[in-house]
Amino acid sequence: MSIDKAQGIVLNKRDLRETSIIADFYTKEFGKINGILKGIRTEPEKFASNLEPFSLNEIIFYRKTNSNLHLVSQADKLDNFTRIRQSIERTSTAGFMVELINSIMQPEDKNEEIFNLALASLKELETNYNPEKIATIFKIKMLSLSGFKPHFDSCVCCMDKIMGQSKFSLSLGGLLCLRCMPKDPASRAIFRGTIATVLHIERNSFTGSLSLGMNPQIKKELDLILNSFLNFHLGRELKSQKLINKLEVAV
Repeated sequence: MSIDKAQGIVLNKRDLRETSIIADFYTKEFGKINGILKGIRTEPEKFASNLEPFSLNEIIFYRKTNSNLHLVSQADKLDNFTRIRQSIERTSTAGFMVELINSIMQPEDKNEEIFNLALASLKELETNYNPEKIATIFKIKMLSLSGFKPHFDSCVCCMDKIMGQSKFSLSLGGLLCLRCMPKDPASRAIFRGTIATVLHIERNSFTGSLSLGMNPQIKKELDLILNSFLNFHLGRELKSQKLINKLEVAV
């Protein structure tokens, strides 16, 4: 059993018995790790963090070789993103980000780009008044970096470059050219502007994508397609997405 140190964003936490918690972290150094913090509920002073969801912490843990559940001996809060927590819209967006990471990424599958994306998104969310746009950009880049993305740069069946009309196939996970459309009668039409927006975000940095204009029609179609893709391939709707949907209806 080795001792390791890592910077980790808290994805989730849950109580274990009466004294301890189990927390999921996405770390820069090791990817997603699961850790048990013994006694934190009865002796919180032993830790310099209360491990709130999407907070950034430095943790020291004993890494077990025969188990995915490691023992966290120290957790120091580096950033609690307090300004995000002052707004329900921003909080729900941050909650969506960490739930998506937790749902897609496998334990200890290191990906520094995803860690950096999550951290940059949280920092932007503190000061940016457009959490919906940040969530859309994060969603597209997260799917691209994880390899879980829908196929938008060519026909998902024949791999030919699409020059004209196309449709999006939910079951096949990408665009269909005119010749391949019969392979999925349930495929739906998609705006060229929506395809161009996805490709632009995939190919540019998170910061660079923030300046990209999105008209309401394309933004609506992006959310519909991406959320449907996630629901279909994850087999469920994320809890945080349900909350965001309710907030949008209320507004």
